[in-house]
Amino acid sequence: MLRKKLFGLMLSAAVMVGMFSNTFAQSDALIIWADDTRAPILEELGAAFEAEFGVAVVVQEYGFGDIRDNFKTSAPAGEGPDIIIGAHDWLGELVSNSLLQPMELGDLEEQFLPAALQAFVYEGALYGMPYATENIAFVRNPELVPDAPETWDDVLAISRELADPANGVYGYLIQDADPYHFFPIMTAFGGYVFGLTEDGYDAEDVGIDSEGGLAAGEFYELMVSEGLLPTGVDYDVMHALFGDGNAAMIVTGPWAIPMIQGFDVPFEVSGIPSGPGGVGRPFLGVQGFMVSAFSDKQLLAETFLLEYVATSEAMQAIFDADPRPSAFLPVREAIEDPIILGFVNAGAEGLAMPAIPAMSSVWSAWGDALSLVRQQTQGGDEAFSTAAEQIRTLIAGSN
Repeated sequence: MLRKKLFGLMLSAAVMVGMFSNTFAQSDALIIWADDTRAPILEELGAAFEAEFGVAVVVQEYGFGDIRDNFKTSAPAGEGPDIIIGAHDWLGELVSNSLLQPMELGDLEEQFLPAALQAFVYEGALYGMPYATENIAFVRNPELVPDAPETWDDVLAISRELADPANGVYGYLIQDADPYHFFPIMTAFGGYVFGLTEDGYDAEDVGIDSEGGLAAGEFYELMVSEGLLPTGVDYDVMHALFGDGNAAMIVTGPWAIPMIQGFDVPFEVSGIPSGPGGVGRPFLGVQGFMVSAFSDKQLLAETFLLEYVATSEAMQAIFDADPRPSAFLPVREAIEDPIILGFVNAGAEGLAMPAIPAMSSVWSAWGDALSLVRQQTQGGDEAFSTAAEQIRTLIAGSN
């Protein structure tokens, strides 16, 4: 409320001295770019904002995937919005091109999931206010596995009990060469991709061949060597085997739930099993609001976000329109749907997907390492050590 009162005083003062047109000159309205899911909610909030401050809020609708590219060209030309919605992994490109304005949330920071806030931190500065998170979780058939396994050793034991490779039946399945879905296993063994500091991810600290990373590779190798993880398993095959009842456990994302619900098979969603390094931590994808560095109404933009969007009512409306786990704790903690709650629990200690440019040097080498282990061409230790060196070489070459 303090910010709202402060802004109101500043706005009134500007009007009194005849400076309103200079203070908010480039456009009479606060411009927001949003997708069709969030746009109606922001329009309602904008109407309330205009009623209080006399400043119109215009929400322009774009496809979510089109916002970033249009913003990159429009903002420097002075034709872009004041606020955009977008994904945290856009930061590397947008911040390095000086397109975003750092934000201060003040006491409101306590209302957000810490990992979601960390996702919008780039080189020590916060560049976004999150509204939703997305992550993978552990999905099992409760008729085959009545209780959620607590550890990856439990997953291994259950897989050994249930698997009948000769007849295409398996316990736990994961896609081939898929680092994204393998990451929670690696974190459970104490591995990591990049070291995480207060300023964000450190590209000089590659953890694929850390002690925990190598241990995860060796665990993966063990499951492969025992015939528990066959080759030729892609996204569709993995889900089809689960839907046929021929795979008891998988790790997948909320985007797969409509497909799984179409199968004639029961399922439950839970957190990632733990390992010697602690709880399995998936990557978090985070969506949020960002303010343009080219906006001449940055105070307006922050006031709108902090006073009108960062409320339980507004965040609940955003959640209701697109039920993915909210980054706003009062809404997140009130979720009751067991499926969504399973993803919430799995992402409680998730790690934001690194948004730094160095992440582009990771996927291919890491995926190749997983493929070599799955094909039994290399052991986990060798494959992960080689991948880490390749990643370091690529990063050094891009600097």
